[in-house]
Amino acid sequence: MKTRETIFPAGRHELYAVHKYSAAIRSGDLLFVSGQVGSRTDGTPEPEFEAQVRLAFANLKATLEAGGCGLADIVDVTTFHTNPESQFETVLAMKDEMFPQAPYPNWTAVGVTWLAGFDFEIKVIARIPG
Repeated sequence: MKTRETIFPAGRHELYAVHKYSAAIRSGDLLFVSGQVGSRTDGTPEPEFEAQVRLAFANLKATLEAGGCGLADIVDVTTFHTNPESQFETVLAMKDEMFPQAPYPNWTAVGVTWLAGFDFEIKVIARIPG
């Protein structure tokens, strides 16, 4: 059995090819998902912030599904924000929608100055069921 397996969701390869990274790596029973942003299939950012966050979560879900997981399998979340003070309310509302009940995953939020043209990024570690 391979110790590392690359995971890519269908139709989401533009950013991965341009920046030369994997959407996720499966190692044992863990799935390490790279930071997901609100990118369209051509790699460009969704311009409106709430729509960008919603698309980032949709891209995250697609990557998790490609790796055999779902949102309920996430154990650790790290989010990156270009303007946390003005963005946090929107992000918290989306987070509450995605994780509506306990047990909640661990969560670390980080303010940053640059996300390659994006304003929000989410990366996770999930345990693969089974």
